[in-house]
Amino acid sequence: MRVCPTQAIRIRNGKATILEEKCIDCGECITICPNEAIVALTDPLGERSKFKYTVAIPSPALYAQFGRSILPDKILTGLKKIGFDDAHDLAITCGDTSLAIEHFLDEYNGPKPLISNCCPSVVNLIQVRYPQLVDHIIPIKLPKRLAAKEIKEKKSKELGLKLDEIGTFYITPCPVKMIAIKQPSSEECYIDGVISIADIYAPLLSVLECEDEDDYRKSLESVCILGIGWAVAGGMHRTQKLKNILDVSGITEIIKTFDDIERGKLQNIDLVVAYTCPQGCVGGSLTVENRYISYNKIIQLLETLEEENIEACRDKREIRERYHQKYFHLQQKYEPRPIRALDEDLGKAIEKRNKKEKIYDSLPKIDCGICGAPTCLTFAEDVVRGDTRLSDCIFNVPSRFKELTGELSKLMDTFDSMRKDEGRKPGRERRRENL
Repeated sequence: MRVCPTQAIRIRNGKATILEEKCIDCGECITICPNEAIVALTDPLGERSKFKYTVAIPSPALYAQFGRSILPDKILTGLKKIGFDDAHDLAITCGDTSLAIEHFLDEYNGPKPLISNCCPSVVNLIQVRYPQLVDHIIPIKLPKRLAAKEIKEKKSKELGLKLDEIGTFYITPCPVKMIAIKQPSSEECYIDGVISIADIYAPLLSVLECEDEDDYRKSLESVCILGIGWAVAGGMHRTQKLKNILDVSGITEIIKTFDDIERGKLQNIDLVVAYTCPQGCVGGSLTVENRYISYNKIIQLLETLEEENIEACRDKREIRERYHQKYFHLQQKYEPRPIRALDEDLGKAIEKRNKKEKIYDSLPKIDCGICGAPTCLTFAEDVVRGDTRLSDCIFNVPSRFKELTGELSKLMDTFDSMRKDEGRKPGRERRRENL
């Protein structure tokens, strides 16, 4: 309840419940719960049977789950060995998107800093908690959606299949990217299923082999340095050589940063790249490897690519042309997420707001959480909404005791009245009712 950044969790009757309108799907509750009571539901591998042709689209974070000698092309081959007809290197599409972001930054003249949309949880956080910052979110499409669209259109022409006969499956490191695909907002989504890295790790590991030195060098030449950095916090900053980017990871640090932006600070920064998972996507709750080991593997791979002067990305001129054709641009702007008002009637809403403030003033303001709400302020709002009672506050036990005493007194009066009515009935009628 306490770890939720948008205060979306309540305890009711001893059980945790989630307020969907406030949930940003960050996965913090999944990571923190010692009993693993909350589980992210992803698609099973068997979902592939619904399609005539299937393509895996792994997050670059998958490349960090195995030993240093196992590079992306070996993992992509492994995905085909375990049943996919093909596998697409999403790092290449991430590299394309990185170049599109560079072009956007060069042309942009609006309020700063811009905020990257690479982490859907960050976008959700802004829509729920910082609605005035939605115009700061960079309006560039996400790589996985661009890749899925390209794959479907290309394979449809090559194989003579309909688009819905080609299944694209994203391999995700965290629950939010699964939910962002399952519940797309305005952009058409071409991804048909989402499989967690944790679910695919074991079968994939069983078919992977370590590479010798010659194979390693050849594999290295196929890695897109601009895209592989998307797996870790700071990776985009490092590979694009942009000088005015601020990298943040972890929900606590992101909230501090966004609070500063809200106060008018950081206007000298061009772009904030934020990941709710510590260390970036490699720290997602659906990964397997230790996040620091994964982070280290990606950083070492980037250093090797830099030393060897390897980019292995698409033609920059082609990307520039596609950018100017609006290929990478979102069709609609991000909007704040509507939150349930205290009341639909404005007058009543004002009354309830005043009542909420009075209730809050009467509370101890120590945010103990025993009432089932994360803070005294949220508890006061829950009382006004009718979701809980003021007497649920431990510091209002005397009033609750008085309330229970009154209820007990009413019950006793009712019981006495029933006994008197019973005594007035003839003996035969009483016996008949007893029978």
